[in-house]
Amino acid sequence: MRNMSSNQAKKDSIWKRILACRELYLMLLLPVIWYILFLYTPMYGIMIAFKDYRAARGIWGSEWIGLEHFKRFFSSFYFGRIVGNTLTINILSLLFGFPFPIFLALLLGELRNGKFRKVLQNVAYIPHFLSAVIVVSIMQLILNPNTGVYNMIRQWFGLPVTNYFASVGAFKPMYIISGIWQNMGWDAILYIAALAGIDTTLYEAASIDGAGRLQKIWHISLPGISSTITIMLLLRCGQIMNIGYEKVLLMQNSLNQASSDVISTYVYRVGILEGNFDYSTAISLFNSVCNILLLLLANAIAKRVNGTSLW
Repeated sequence: MRNMSSNQAKKDSIWKRILACRELYLMLLLPVIWYILFLYTPMYGIMIAFKDYRAARGIWGSEWIGLEHFKRFFSSFYFGRIVGNTLTINILSLLFGFPFPIFLALLLGELRNGKFRKVLQNVAYIPHFLSAVIVVSIMQLILNPNTGVYNMIRQWFGLPVTNYFASVGAFKPMYIISGIWQNMGWDAILYIAALAGIDTTLYEAASIDGAGRLQKIWHISLPGISSTITIMLLLRCGQIMNIGYEKVLLMQNSLNQASSDVISTYVYRVGILEGNFDYSTAISLFNSVCNILLLLLANAIAKRVNGTSLW
């Protein structure tokens, strides 16, 4: 009886807290409904990956064929190319792009001129709000072989003009560099917020001990945001098999396709353009499973190394 009464008291207290914060729960209701309708409800469509899907028969009426689509994908000529391109682009983006937001946040934290810091912050944030179409258009204007500024500068130094959008070797550097420029300022926001939470008395004590700016950054700032860095790195590892298709499609052409064809563009091509919904679903499911496994592995390693993890 005592256990029943204590459980009832807990339930009553929970409902009282919910009623006290009912406005917040009502605000939370809309995104929850959105996630259920557009993310969780369509998950039953994963079954298409294991069926010979025919629209006239529907998902339940289509023939079950098991892992045939996965076998077809693994034995496909495109498997090595698109998986290799996806991994290469994401790993290089992680290696070269991940430190830039941290560096920018540390730089902004060291600036003493408030006006200049605000201007630099705004300049760094703006590219994030540009669409992929605008970013690629800017790249085309700069790298145009006839009128582009970059090729004009090359001509002044006696170097040959190069059409970078037609070059297989230039696609990955262009994609990675433009991605760093576009996302660096936005990604730095979390690190700036983490730096703001560091106790200022630590910097004062370090100054009294004669520490310089670099020493304070190395011994106070970086350790103070190390947990944030770890969490962001884990989230990036969980997306290492994902590349948005919009920007890649805008940069892609028949001349650089060997270097630019990734999983998302291949899924778009065989799923949307060719209508192979079952085959493209199988590829997307394989991609998602790989991301989950990579996230679990990265989380386990981070938890063992420094005790910081997502769960």
